[in-house]
Amino acid sequence: MNRLELTASLVSAAVALALAASPIASADPVQDNTAKATKEHLEKCYGINASGKNDCAAGAHSCAGQSTQARDPKSFVLVPAGACAKIAGGTTTGM
Repeated sequence: MNRLELTASLVSAAVALALAASPIASADPVQDNTAKATKEHLEKCYGINASGKNDCAAGAHSCAGQSTQARDPKSFVLVPAGACAKIAGGTTTGM
């Protein structure tokens, strides 16, 4: 195997590994969040997000990672069921 073939082989292997390791974004993040919440026994907790660190929102913006303010009452973060009631400022209903 010559140097060019070896380089091409290494590059293609690196690209294949990168593609295999990266999560594929779904067309519907709301449906993904609902499925994840059901499967992992999670609940939506509104008003506890950090800026840009939300899982989704109730009409404020399109979805994940788009909140512009911390503790946005319209943005939620998925937390283990029952944990939201224990977090100061957290509520299970959006405002």
